[in-house]
Amino acid sequence: MFEYPFHSCGAAMSSSPVRALALSLLLPVSAFAADAPVSWFKDVTPIFKRSCNGCHNPNKTKGGVDTSTYALFAKPGKNGPNYLPGDPSKSIVITEVGGKEPSMPKEGDPLSPAEVALLERWIREGAKDDTPADAYSTHIAAPPAYPSLPVTTALAISPDGKWIAASGYHEVLVFGTADFQPKGRWIGESTRIESLAFSPDSRHLAVAAGVPASLGEVQVWEVETGKQAAAWKVSADSVYGISWSPTGDRLALGGADKAVRVLAWPSGKEVVRFDNHSDWSLQTSWLPAGNRLLSGSRDRAIKLIDAASGQFIDDINKLIEPVTCLARHPKEETVLYGGGEGGLRIYRAKENQERTDANNDVNLVRDFERQPGPVQAVAFNPEGTLAAAAAPNGEVRLYNPTDGKRTATLTGHDGAVFSLAFSPDGKRLYTGAFDGLIREFDPATGRLTGILQPVPILKEWVGANGRP
Repeated sequence: MFEYPFHSCGAAMSSSPVRALALSLLLPVSAFAADAPVSWFKDVTPIFKRSCNGCHNPNKTKGGVDTSTYALFAKPGKNGPNYLPGDPSKSIVITEVGGKEPSMPKEGDPLSPAEVALLERWIREGAKDDTPADAYSTHIAAPPAYPSLPVTTALAISPDGKWIAASGYHEVLVFGTADFQPKGRWIGESTRIESLAFSPDSRHLAVAAGVPASLGEVQVWEVETGKQAAAWKVSADSVYGISWSPTGDRLALGGADKAVRVLAWPSGKEVVRFDNHSDWSLQTSWLPAGNRLLSGSRDRAIKLIDAASGQFIDDINKLIEPVTCLARHPKEETVLYGGGEGGLRIYRAKENQERTDANNDVNLVRDFERQPGPVQAVAFNPEGTLAAAAAPNGEVRLYNPTDGKRTATLTGHDGAVFSLAFSPDGKRLYTGAFDGLIREFDPATGRLTGILQPVPILKEWVGANGRP
């Protein structure tokens, strides 16, 4: 087992510097440099990001207008050019956001008079672009140095049982399951790793990742070489719940933009886009034949989708609580569902046409005991004889899916558990938690059999990986 130092820092400041700092953060740039030109990147972009980009982004261009970057805002919308450099009075954007009753933004508070004046001044000064060349790049050249262990938001075990992959900051961490020895630290552009999935043949690792409110990215890595085989920017916000089709020729994923996408492998072409959810889609799962797809969302629905056409088939569940995680039964067309309010249920993955106006939950197979909080992750063992659920109180509970009885409770996590993965032989269950440690349990006994510290702390290993 390991012991880790606790780092803290603090500084005493007089009230006047603090007050001056607070005031400086509240004042616009123009208050400090009235004669300096208005900056698109420093002054205008923050206004658009706060008030406009939600409806005017690459995935949602209302009126044909995209305010997310200078180059996209410079393109005319459906009503013509968004602005006329040098003349705010003839610029559509000023007409829309200015005046006593502004038309934009449709949702949220209107721009303040100071913000409108700043935008007018930017146009009057020529509407110039000063975006730095690397402004939207999040690439890092070397593995990050960690002052503390990163939260393990995602885990995956390769189907051949050789490798365990875990999330880090900007990187995927890969280890051998036999000895916990590191295989590689695979660095990508995205800051947050949300979901991991090995291909059916164990040759590739797919990653759903992103930079919140800026980038949704799919990465695919060659497991043997550690080389990045693909990196596709698929949306302007984070993506989640990536899964391979049974034949390994397609990837499905959800996203914060509410869309479910199916990408062809290896081309990356978007072959299906499903826009029927009304909130973030957090998880996808393929049915065994590969012709149908399940998606779970914060809108409380588990939707059954035709994987070839993207056609909506049905909601398989009663809309009870947000769907935070899914796991398909390995041998049956049923799915284990974890809810945002502590629910844990198994549903048949089929049409729900037998329901009536009373909204009967006809596809419900099993309703387990309520969990102590939002369920963060669920998993079936390879035989489908155990169901696992992770909770925010640091527990992982194991159940017999046939009768719903709890068979074991795995404890010892410091904080919530966010990810679960069974080994292909079912003899090990790996957990990833808020404390950053990856734990290995024997699911038959509930005994802790190993602990993995995935990254060095402050460039030095604290303790050593091993089995207690």
